[in-house]
Amino acid sequence: MKVTHIPFQKTGFFSEIMHYYLEQNENLSPFYTNFPDLEGFKLQLSEKEKSFTSENRNILSNALLDQYVNFQISEETKSNIQLLKEENTFTITTGHQLNLFTGPLYFLYKIFSTINLCEKLSKEFPDKNFVPMYWMATEDHDFEEINYFNFDGKKVAWNKKEGGAVGRFSTEGLKEVFDVFSEHLGNSKNAIFLKELFVKGYLEQNNLADATRFIANEIFKTYGLVIIDGDALPLKSLFVPFVKQELQDTPSFRAVSKSIHELEKNYKIQVNPREINLFYLGEGFRERIVFEDDIYKVVNTSLTFTKEQIMAEAEQNPLAFSPNVIMRPLYQEVILPNLCYIGGGGELAYWLELKDYFNKVHVPFPILLLRNSVQVISKKQAEKLKRLNISKEEIFLNQYDLISKKVVASTEIETDFSDKIEYLKNQFKDLKAVAKKTDVTFLNAVNAQERKQIKGLENLEKRLLKAEKRRQKDLVDRITQLQNELLPNQSLEERQRNFSDFYLAYGSSFLTTLKEELNPLQLEFTILEI
Repeated sequence: MKVTHIPFQKTGFFSEIMHYYLEQNENLSPFYTNFPDLEGFKLQLSEKEKSFTSENRNILSNALLDQYVNFQISEETKSNIQLLKEENTFTITTGHQLNLFTGPLYFLYKIFSTINLCEKLSKEFPDKNFVPMYWMATEDHDFEEINYFNFDGKKVAWNKKEGGAVGRFSTEGLKEVFDVFSEHLGNSKNAIFLKELFVKGYLEQNNLADATRFIANEIFKTYGLVIIDGDALPLKSLFVPFVKQELQDTPSFRAVSKSIHELEKNYKIQVNPREINLFYLGEGFRERIVFEDDIYKVVNTSLTFTKEQIMAEAEQNPLAFSPNVIMRPLYQEVILPNLCYIGGGGELAYWLELKDYFNKVHVPFPILLLRNSVQVISKKQAEKLKRLNISKEEIFLNQYDLISKKVVASTEIETDFSDKIEYLKNQFKDLKAVAKKTDVTFLNAVNAQERKQIKGLENLEKRLLKAEKRRQKDLVDRITQLQNELLPNQSLEERQRNFSDFYLAYGSSFLTTLKEELNPLQLEFTILEI
C-alpha cells in the first residue's frame, strides 16, 4: 500500500471559501474562533469546560444509554458514554444523514476522521477524555436525498411514500431493496457480511434511526463511537430556552443575516436564514413555523398558536420543535461538551455563517475541521496511471485539459501557437504605429484585423489539437476510461460510490487501512493505493 497526500486546493473539488479557510486567510478569521491545530484545541478546551454543566452531562449520558438499550453495545462505547458524566470529558462530533446503507463513501471518512482525532487529542492532552460522536440527522425530512445508494455503478433505491422526520420512518418495504441488492453481491465471505449487515440493520429494525444506528454501531463499535439521536425528549428539553428565544426574538435571523452580508462580499453563501429557523414536528409531517398577523402558524397545517400558547407548547412538548439547518448546529453544541465539528466543505461553509449567532446566545463556537477525503486507487489502476504518465495531481484535472496535456506531450507536432500569436502581435505593432499617423478609422480597422487574425490562429490551434486527438484515439480512450473509473461522473468517487463496493473487494482490511492512514489534522487530500 502506498499513501500520497496533496493539497485539497489542487483537486479542484473544493470551494474557494474552503481554500481560504485552510490557508487561514485573514478575511475569514472573524467567522470562526479557533483553528484546528493543537494550539486551537488547547484554547477550545479552556472555553468549553467553563460552559458545560454537570447536570447536562448526566442528562446526556443517561439519554444515550436509553437510546442504546436494545442494541449490543461494546465496552468501548459503553465506557465513553459513562465518561461523558465527567467534567474532563469532551466530544468530537460529525454528522450525517440517514442515507440508505450509509450512502456515499465519505460516511466512513467522516467517522474515521472523528475517531482518529479523539485518539490524537488523548495523546496530546492525557488528563482529558475525548469521545467520538456521530450525530444522526434523524429529523431531516428530505427523503429523496437519502433513499438510495450506488453499488457497482447502479442505483439501489427505496421507493416509499411517507412524510415527516426520516428517523421515524418505518423500514417496511426494504425487503424488496435487499432482494435487488443481494442479487449483485454474489456469495463470497465479504458478500455474506454485507448481506447480513443489511438484513440485521433494515429488516430486523423498526425504523430508519434504529437501522442506521445498528449499521454504524456494527462498523465502528470497537472504536468506541457513540451514536446520538437528537430527536429525544431529555435532549430537546435542554434546548427549550433557545427555542423560546428564537420564537420571541428571532436572534438567529438577525445575527446570521449580518454575517452573510459580510461573507457574500467575497464568497458564495451556502444557506440563508428564515425569520424563524424552527420546524414543528408531528406524526408524518415536519413543517416551518411562521409568524403572521401576530399568530404563530405551522405551514401546510391548520395549527396556530398565540405567543402564550406557543411558549407553553415549547415547555410542554419540546419534541415538537425541530431546528432547521441554521439552528441544528446550536442544538448540537448546547447538548454536547463538544470541541470540534468535522464535516465536508459545504457543511463548514454554512457553519462559518453562524459564529455571531453563537456569540449572541452565549454558546461557545466549536472548531471546524474539514474531514478527510480519499481517492482509492487499485494496483491495476496505479499501473495504468504509470504507463500513461499521469501523476497523482493530474488525476483531478478537467478531462478535456488532461487529455489535451497528454496528447501534446506524446506528439512531435508543435501544437502550441503561442509564439506564432506573439509574432503576429509584433507585426501589428508596426502597423499600428503607421495607423496612428492617419485617422482613427484606419487604426480601428487595424485593431479589428489584429483581433480577427489572432482569433483565426487560436481556432487553428484548437483544430490541430482536435485532429491530433483523433490520430491518438487509443491514448484518448485509455485516459478517458481510467479517469472515469477513478472519478465517476467527473466527481470525487467518495460522493458517488458506497462502501459496499470496496468492502466486497477488500473486506475488513479496507476499514483497517482507513483507520490507520487517515490523519485529520494533516489537512490534505489522501490518495490510497491498495
